[in-house]
Amino acid sequence: MTNKQLANKFSLYANLMELHGESDFRVKSYQSTYRTIRNVEGTIVEKSAEALAAIPRVGKSTIEKIEQIKASGSFTELDEIISKTPIGIVELLGIKGLGAKKIKAVWKELEITTPGELLYACKENRLVDLKGFGEKTQIKIQEQLSYFLESKGKVLYGHFESKAIALKEELSAIQGIDRIEFTGEFRRKMPIINCLQFLLIGEDNPDFYTALGAIEGIEQKEDHYYYESLQLDFLFVEEDAFALEWLISSSDENFLQEYGIEDQMLASEEEIFDDVGAAFVIPEMRDGRYTIDELDEFNVDDLVERKSLKGVVHNHSTYSDGTHTLEEMTLAAKNLGYEYMVISDHSKAAFYANGLDESRLITQAEEVKQLNLKYPDFKLFHGIEADILYDGRLDYNDEIVSSLDVVIASIHSTLSMDIDKATSRLISAVENPHTDILGHPTGRLLLSRKGYPIDHAKVIDACAANGVAIELNANPYRLDLDWEWIIYALQAGVYISINPDAHSIEGLEDVHYGIHTARKAGLTVQECLNAMNLADFEAWLKERN
Repeated sequence: MTNKQLANKFSLYANLMELHGESDFRVKSYQSTYRTIRNVEGTIVEKSAEALAAIPRVGKSTIEKIEQIKASGSFTELDEIISKTPIGIVELLGIKGLGAKKIKAVWKELEITTPGELLYACKENRLVDLKGFGEKTQIKIQEQLSYFLESKGKVLYGHFESKAIALKEELSAIQGIDRIEFTGEFRRKMPIINCLQFLLIGEDNPDFYTALGAIEGIEQKEDHYYYESLQLDFLFVEEDAFALEWLISSSDENFLQEYGIEDQMLASEEEIFDDVGAAFVIPEMRDGRYTIDELDEFNVDDLVERKSLKGVVHNHSTYSDGTHTLEEMTLAAKNLGYEYMVISDHSKAAFYANGLDESRLITQAEEVKQLNLKYPDFKLFHGIEADILYDGRLDYNDEIVSSLDVVIASIHSTLSMDIDKATSRLISAVENPHTDILGHPTGRLLLSRKGYPIDHAKVIDACAANGVAIELNANPYRLDLDWEWIIYALQAGVYISINPDAHSIEGLEDVHYGIHTARKAGLTVQECLNAMNLADFEAWLKERN
């Protein structure tokens, strides 16, 4: 459990107390605890009670609750207050743009207790006259609710991967199952999974479903089985049809039509592709976005892999809102086999993330220099994730940004924009000669927040014209730039940088999900910025500057 996840337990408790009319003092106390825990150096769950007691503003009561969370995932008071709160109200607290005060108003004054009821109330225009709301607020809430309800029953691939693998192991142990494989969206590494599909050789009989129902986390609703709210789908086939059904069930319909694959009953997918005179296509690329001729040009061995990455770009430390020190992050990247790392803490406009002002930036630059002397076989680049202000400027002057090794420009504030404003704001930043990489271009949070609308083609064309790379933010919540637009970026000759946006040592591993997305788009080693070795990456920066 990360510090953020643990801190969120205290934030939820504070919000629920506010809903139930607890004193402002107690509510603010737990909000303060939330902020304290988020900013603690190191991983909270790995600390002893003695180490926790040494943290400023963490008292005995908080330590007891942390120990309970470590043991059970929650604490007694939180469980008690949740038990007396309608489940729909708890759900509403997880929706962006809805704070405790607004939820309390619709709950107590309109007797609304579920997201669906609130959406209906918006459509009936019932929030306009409610104190603290108004027409603009109602529109925004309606948009957020619609997105939330559309996302229910779906999961992020990155959050579900390990659970799916563990479930597959349990299923394979069921008597009568000779082989079981992932297929469908999961095998194609889609960022969002609507249904977890399995292809099986074995006995499709009542005993299988009895054993299935005995697995923890699985429940039956009407004619379907679900695992932690995600629908499961089981396709049983005979052994001689396995390869064909595996290919068909893990391919987009347009892809199958393009290739003319119908009933080739062969022993393997490779043989089926060979039978239709085509090169083997990895499951990630079977989404019908490329033609046969384009796919035949791909050499699977050229596609980017985890081992292709020589550097790790876009990382945060305790200088801003990271949980590990600069040296800890440096050593972690070095131990993972990277040749270099770009530290890119938040800039001064990101005050909510402890962004660096000019003075602290200079202090960090000195530490970067010292770490490079200390670890001569590894290179640490001093970068920044500079905020793109509303008018498209970066939030440091030219003298400051020109002193940095790498500048990643990102939007973090004033996200409510129309497509023209968002596009012009991004292009202005891209045209700044000090911008090296455009960070998470749409600002989206998958299954949580839609990105602001942008004219992707115009933004990508601007990056191509100015030699600016585009980030594929590998955080499973983001995966931004979207893989379908990475295809356009590659055609435009833009480098893609697979960045973890790591706020902890554990976050460095998020490149794993970025690799999946990159391979879907057909990203080769030659087109990936941080697949460059140290010398080539330095040469690219030198040429830009």
